[in-house]
Amino acid sequence: MNLFTWIFLILLAGGALLEHWLLWRQARAVRNHRGQVPAAFAERITLAQHQKAADYTLARIRVERITLLFNALLLLGWTLGGGLEVLYHLWQQTRWPALWQGTGLLISVLGISTLLELPISLWRTFGIEERFGFNRSSLRQFISDQILQLGLMLIISIPLVTSILWLMGEAGRLWWLAAWGVWILFTLSITWAYPTLIAPLFNKFTPLEDQQLKTRLESLLERCGFHSRGMFVMDGSKRSAHGNAYFSGFGRNKRIVFFDTLLEGLTGDEIEAVLAHELGHFKYHHVIKGMLVMALVSLLGLTLLGWLRQQAWFFTGLGVSVQNDAMALSLFLLVIPVFSTFFTPVFSALSRRHEFQADDYAASQASAKSLISGLVKMYRDNASTLTPDPLYSAFHHSHPPASVRIAHLSSRIER
Repeated sequence: MNLFTWIFLILLAGGALLEHWLLWRQARAVRNHRGQVPAAFAERITLAQHQKAADYTLARIRVERITLLFNALLLLGWTLGGGLEVLYHLWQQTRWPALWQGTGLLISVLGISTLLELPISLWRTFGIEERFGFNRSSLRQFISDQILQLGLMLIISIPLVTSILWLMGEAGRLWWLAAWGVWILFTLSITWAYPTLIAPLFNKFTPLEDQQLKTRLESLLERCGFHSRGMFVMDGSKRSAHGNAYFSGFGRNKRIVFFDTLLEGLTGDEIEAVLAHELGHFKYHHVIKGMLVMALVSLLGLTLLGWLRQQAWFFTGLGVSVQNDAMALSLFLLVIPVFSTFFTPVFSALSRRHEFQADDYAASQASAKSLISGLVKMYRDNASTLTPDPLYSAFHHSHPPASVRIAHLSSRIER
């Protein structure tokens, strides 16, 4: 053990304790307000619905506590526990070229971690989601999804990992810059392909058939200057009762998607307002800004990796005696979340700022009152807690708390 070992252990323990404390605060806030619907929602959400949301949130918190402990133990098992080095020596026995051994190591770590997390995923789906009436997926569907996700992971990850490992070994001192270019190209390709090539593997997308609603929404798109490949309805009810709407892709491959569960519960005015909110993200270039931030973060990360791979203490401090490119990349991907945990509030704050901007845009292009009523229905139908702990929300919520968001929109109506 060296100094870096102690830094790693202190940050791992500190991050875990911080997360457990935040979960405790969240549970306390939800439990303390379980008996009364907040005044701003009292006319639209019943006490029974509010209590269901509270119980749903508390059940998810219990799973998150176990997940935190599991993830910490799994990370220690891969690093100081020697799991990563054992797996590396197993791949050495294949006698494959070093490049393919390295690719096999990284893909194996990802695959084994995913398999070990399956019991928790099953618990979430067939325990919590089933208990609160949200799960509509069968065990057969769940297994089919997992196999399909594993297949996609292999198809996508193997070329990417192999390319980066090859660059680390062959591209010289500035390999990290070339690897960054590959990563950016990969990200753009996935973003472009997701709406038409990847998402349809899991769900069925049909053009919006309600002509009256379609005409109304197309008018909104026209005055907002948004061009897409069309508006589609996704069979979200195939797996869950949760509802949502989003647009994905970029360039000419943009696609607007409504969950069928969302369309069932909202009026035309509310759907128009929800879409106007999504268009606000487009108008303010939030997707592009987010991609630029992630591009900068990935560049900094690869630069850091380029330095760490040359430091013996990085390997020995994490319990590994083998020092090569595959091991450096594996260790970096495993431990970077430990160090990035403390930056979570920064990204959450940026996301919430974008949500406020999108709400303001929606209020200028549609009805703020309709957006409020639509959001309240979504909070109700998705069993979202109306009383989150402020500090927990600051760390983990990409959207403003319900009461804050509704108050903000209400002020727009008053103005």
